[in-house]
Amino acid sequence: MSQDIQFPNQNPNPTQIFVKVMTFVMMLMASGELYAQKVLSPRQTYPDLFEKVQLAKIYSDGKSFVDAIPKKSPSAIMTAYGTQKKISAFNLKSFVTENFSMPENHNAVYQSDINAGIEKHLDTLWTVLKRNPDTVSKFKTSLLPLPHPYIVPGGRFREIYYWDSYFTMLGLQKAGKTQIMKDMIDNFAFLINKYGFIPNGNRSYYLTRSQPPFFAAMVQLLTQSNSDVKLSDYKDALEKEYNFWMKGAAELKKGEAVNHSVKLTDGTVLNRYYDDGDQPREESFREDLEAAKLTKQQPAVFLRNVRSAAESGWDFSSRWFANGKDFSRIITTDLLPVDLNTLMYNLEIAIADANKQAGNNSKSLLFTAKAQTRKTAILKYFWNTKLNFFTDYNWKKKSLSNQLTLAASFPLYFKLATSAQAKSVSERIEKDFLKTGGLITTLTTTKEQWDAPNAWAPLQYISIQGLHHYGYGKLADNITNRWINQNIAVFKETGKLMEKYNVVETNSKGGGGEYPLQDGFGWTNGVLLKLMKK
Repeated sequence: MSQDIQFPNQNPNPTQIFVKVMTFVMMLMASGELYAQKVLSPRQTYPDLFEKVQLAKIYSDGKSFVDAIPKKSPSAIMTAYGTQKKISAFNLKSFVTENFSMPENHNAVYQSDINAGIEKHLDTLWTVLKRNPDTVSKFKTSLLPLPHPYIVPGGRFREIYYWDSYFTMLGLQKAGKTQIMKDMIDNFAFLINKYGFIPNGNRSYYLTRSQPPFFAAMVQLLTQSNSDVKLSDYKDALEKEYNFWMKGAAELKKGEAVNHSVKLTDGTVLNRYYDDGDQPREESFREDLEAAKLTKQQPAVFLRNVRSAAESGWDFSSRWFANGKDFSRIITTDLLPVDLNTLMYNLEIAIADANKQAGNNSKSLLFTAKAQTRKTAILKYFWNTKLNFFTDYNWKKKSLSNQLTLAASFPLYFKLATSAQAKSVSERIEKDFLKTGGLITTLTTTKEQWDAPNAWAPLQYISIQGLHHYGYGKLADNITNRWINQNIAVFKETGKLMEKYNVVETNSKGGGGEYPLQDGFGWTNGVLLKLMKK
């Protein structure tokens, strides 16, 4: 944004100059809040061309084109497209190949050495998955450049991802790589300051949503490893992230919701996942359009629920379905998730501690009170007395979900649960969730990847540590051993560590979802090393 500052006369007094300059500065600051909205996504950059490419399935993975690198300026490409598409012999795939380079798959050039062992493999993967500070491309891409090095998950996920990074950092901490931990946290602080929040990943098409707010937990982890770093160093970023998740909450009336906030009829304010968009996800454009044809919901409502489930990181799971079975009945924004609200509790605790370190005792006390209020609400609204388990809360129906998921481990991980609640959760986990290779995610078997029989590293770790916090070390160690053995067995067979695992039929690969099984894999590596090096 730029403009000339005009003064009404040739000899303005100092006060007039000061007022004009400050007004201009305030306009610049305000424009920063709108910056995320002004960054054009691939669909906005290449109207019509984008839709044609995705619907024609020029590439098997819809993420390929949105990550593509243009060989010419977007305006030149669109001018050429406008002319050539009118020609009867026009070939869409040839046009795209001529004008775009597909993003590089760094994993494809790496060959693992099974005989060298799992620890050597993990150590090498940090180099394979590391990206140097981004430089601005000659021609605009969807990548949002970051100023510091970072670790990507791997496979099709060639950018930094928000909640993945916390679990990746667990391994980086054990490997003594605290500098890149700090680099990644500084990247997230950079994103918060530039866009007002941490996007799902550093791509323009992710600027409508975030992911589970683990930023506070990342900073807390770093302070354990680096005594030079304090929570107060990130106080402003923590508070800005909190403001993003709580935007509009102060103006809510009872029984209403706005953005990520919901005010219940008793005045309690809790959080939900909520994507700011209601169009098909650009990276899954064709899939979302096809799915929207099968629902009775209004397309905008359905698509926002789909996008909001993507913000949860659990994309997708029966957890978000009204009947626990049918994707067409997804109701993500109707649900208050127990894990999200537990993370918000930790964020409030971190802000309180950061302000205490900074000498702002009044704000520290304010956020300590907010955290205590949220803790009381979590124990009230998320403890399912019929199932003796933590479940999500449907704020529209004013009732608890009956779906059992590993999200119930979050109150144990952040030490919110009572001793009696932790005992009930541990018993249910051992009885129903524990399988040969680890813990299944839900008790429902579907084709969705965040359901049985699949298991995921982050939920293993949250559950294991949560159980340790309440003295259930024997069960925690049993889960740990099963998960490590599953990871190592697959590595010995394939030379790879996977995004997810089938822990029921351990000889089978994890499946389901919108894309093939990915290898790499950032959070699997991080959790495995953390558990092996305890």
